[in-house]
Amino acid sequence: MKNISSPGPQAESYTKNAIGKNEQGRHQLGGDMPVLVHRLMHYAVRDVLEQELGSGKAAELLYKAGHLAGAELAQNALDLSTTFSSFAAELQRLLRELKIGILRMKHYDKATGDIVLTVSENLDCSGLPNSGDVACTFDEGFIAGILEAYTHRPYAVREMDCWASGDRVCRFRGSIMEP
Repeated sequence: MKNISSPGPQAESYTKNAIGKNEQGRHQLGGDMPVLVHRLMHYAVRDVLEQELGSGKAAELLYKAGHLAGAELAQNALDLSTTFSSFAAELQRLLRELKIGILRMKHYDKATGDIVLTVSENLDCSGLPNSGDVACTFDEGFIAGILEAYTHRPYAVREMDCWASGDRVCRFRGSIMEP
């Protein structure tokens, strides 16, 4: 897999050239970090965005950030020229390897582009207390960005079920947006 890491303080944009190289900067600690640390950063950013901008604008920005991250990951770590089944298998492998979650494709309609997928052991929410609401706005954008990179068509992705709403997997539904 190509190296994907986080942008540094001097980065002007989120691109493969601006996100750094783990192997050069983390000789002893490596590229992994505990889920706790990811969630501390993710939910701190989410909380500040909600306090400063309101929950609607925060959700919009998290979706956009996820979309950017998903598109970058797809363009730099996946074969976008293969069949959908091969692409889905490669994506499933990559998300597991990166410890983002365990992806399962539940439905894909080649004619319409409609898709339903689940992610278990989701990095962002598995193990959170039940809040009665879905929590994976960043993941919605992340999946949309990946699907758009592959299909070259704009996707809208919404989470239908979530660990945080009492389910044991996150279920996402995606569809191609009409112009």
